[in-house]
Amino acid sequence: MHTYDENLATNRYYDRHFGAEAAKILPGEYFVSSQGMLLVTVLGSCVAACIRDSDSGIGGMNHFMLPDDGGRDTVGTSARYGTYAMEVLINHLLKMGARRNRLEAKVFGGGAVLASLSSSNVGARNAEFVLDYLKTEKIPVVAKDLLDSYPRKVYYFPASGRVLVKKLHRVHNETLFSRERDYKARLAQEPMAGDVELFI
Repeated sequence: MHTYDENLATNRYYDRHFGAEAAKILPGEYFVSSQGMLLVTVLGSCVAACIRDSDSGIGGMNHFMLPDDGGRDTVGTSARYGTYAMEVLINHLLKMGARRNRLEAKVFGGGAVLASLSSSNVGARNAEFVLDYLKTEKIPVVAKDLLDSYPRKVYYFPASGRVLVKKLHRVHNETLFSRERDYKARLAQEPMAGDVELFI
């Protein structure tokens, strides 16, 4: 990796089931790979965009949520968080040699899984944002699994573009929910990061 971005996922492990090096993407993080890695995340109301160069197999995944501003601001500041999460991922892919005109996306998440979040439609806002963003950037969405009421575990293989989505109808521990709650609280306190310039 030739970046020192503080949002880059650091949780790396070997996935015995798939026989592959893997990176676990937590809320607010992203990861890119050009060497056949597996990228894994668990989503509640957050969304993940899996974006790859369909030719070279350079690809990556992010995991983000728009901050909840109590419905006061539908586009402005909250969308900037999502835009930042998308631009950091896309820029890193382009820096690694991905070509913009060959990018394709698969998007997941945005479930109404937490009572405290579903009242403000956080999942639906996240899902709508990611689709609108990709449409504006003219990056085709070749697969999606958004909304509904369950968390998902997403396995993404950027080299082939393959994705496996496991619906978690029963979540046995509170980790997912506490991570998303902590992330939501962090978003409310953090100042917005500076604008990112898109590589074209």
